[in-house]
Amino acid sequence: MLITFAGFTSIPLLSLQIAIVAVWVLLILLIAWWVNRFPNRDPEIVRKIVHIGTGNVILLAWWLDIPAIVGITASILASVITLLSYRFPILPGINSVGRQSFGTFFYSVSFGVLVAWFWHLHQPQYAALGILVMSWGDGLAALIGQRFGTHKYKVFGREKSWEGSLTMTLVSFLVSSLILLGTQGNNWQTWVVSLVVALISTGLEAFSFLGVDNLTVPLGSAALAFVLIQQLPLN
Repeated sequence: MLITFAGFTSIPLLSLQIAIVAVWVLLILLIAWWVNRFPNRDPEIVRKIVHIGTGNVILLAWWLDIPAIVGITASILASVITLLSYRFPILPGINSVGRQSFGTFFYSVSFGVLVAWFWHLHQPQYAALGILVMSWGDGLAALIGQRFGTHKYKVFGREKSWEGSLTMTLVSFLVSSLILLGTQGNNWQTWVVSLVVALISTGLEAFSFLGVDNLTVPLGSAALAFVLIQQLPLN
């Protein structure tokens, strides 16, 4: 399929779609690189800029109707690069060499799994829901929890904060509501499903270790929303 602009040669639509996504990812990485240059920068902020910014790629993939094979291929390449980055300083400021977490790797894998799953079902909104619950919910929860989290609790020896968990719940509910409102409409199912997704995703994030929440939260949120919307009667 070709797209034509007056006065220009025809450009393959797929190439244009990939170029838009590539420009967005490059912009996010440049912002993270610029922030990382500050002498008093917080490494967690740098990671969350990339975490949240790249998560929004799923919206571009959905709105631009990018073929599933492109998303799956990108996921595989990103997964390989992130695995290598745990041993070599390929992504300084995003992964630390020897850091005891595979979160970035799981994040890349979840993107490919959700694209393969829900593009096949022609339901890309659920892939977007899962990724955005992870990127925005977990990303903001970590930042809020670290800066304002004064009320602590422990899960499997890992310290969490009620402020961070509450942020995860609220942001997850907001993300789920916005996506389901746009695709399912303003009905009771949208609000109930969004609430259930928000609570379960918060639980999945809390009971995580070694970054596995970057896999369980997006997959669990997307699957739960999809199943509940299919099962709850419309009336």
